[in-house]
Amino acid sequence: MSEPITLNVGGKLYTTSLSTLTSFPDSMLGAMFSGKIPTKKDSQGNCFIDRDGKIFHYILNFLRTSHLDLPEDFQEMGLLRREVDFYQIQPLIEALQEKEVELSKAEKNAMLNITLDQKTQTVHFTVREAPQIYSLSSSNMEVFSAHIFSTSCLFLKLLGSKLYYCFNGNLSSISSYLQDPNHLTLDWVASVEGLPEEEYTRQNLKRLWVVPDNKQINSFQVFVEEVLKIAMSDGFCIDSAHPHTSDFMNNKIIRLIRYK
Repeated sequence: MSEPITLNVGGKLYTTSLSTLTSFPDSMLGAMFSGKIPTKKDSQGNCFIDRDGKIFHYILNFLRTSHLDLPEDFQEMGLLRREVDFYQIQPLIEALQEKEVELSKAEKNAMLNITLDQKTQTVHFTVREAPQIYSLSSSNMEVFSAHIFSTSCLFLKLLGSKLYYCFNGNLSSISSYLQDPNHLTLDWVASVEGLPEEEYTRQNLKRLWVVPDNKQINSFQVFVEEVLKIAMSDGFCIDSAHPHTSDFMNNKIIRLIRYK
């Protein structure tokens, strides 16, 4: 047994051995503790890694046992996936992929319910007609809201990988807005002809895109079509009993179900 080493991972202390940290030489940790990559020290002389300290618990246990053990109610698969990708422990990457497949099979029975709302809002903005000439203009804008609930956490993550907000000139996945693993609320606007790009940022107006098609969602009809496409590819089908046909056709409620 090698001498104990204390690590400071994101402010959380762990004590282990050099042999454990270098058990996978091709990993990031293997490179760090074999001298290939310089390590940083904290004020106490502990090796410092600026990553999530809580999640490192599962990574260190894998180094010790070669098994990925997660609690039944584990809700941070996205964060774990990012941390595993950073440490580049290939057997752990494979174990995580197997775990995700296992979880996906376990939650085949699922329900998806989406309630939609739409309103018209008047926006006022300044148009620059010449270097020293500005005029005030206004236009009506369609504002959309979608409240999404699913018993399948993995489906909401799948949805989050397909839908992106466009804001301040950048696209960002809606998965970063997923605070509750079973609920997601989307708020976005349709593009307005003549509205300068900087006005969307100034007035905090987000637009919605679907990737990789790079298609902007400017209406509820397009939103419903894209969500149905994603949901049906994941095994969902339309619930024939709910909602009422008129509500579904009017894009007010979408209810889908998935059976094993």
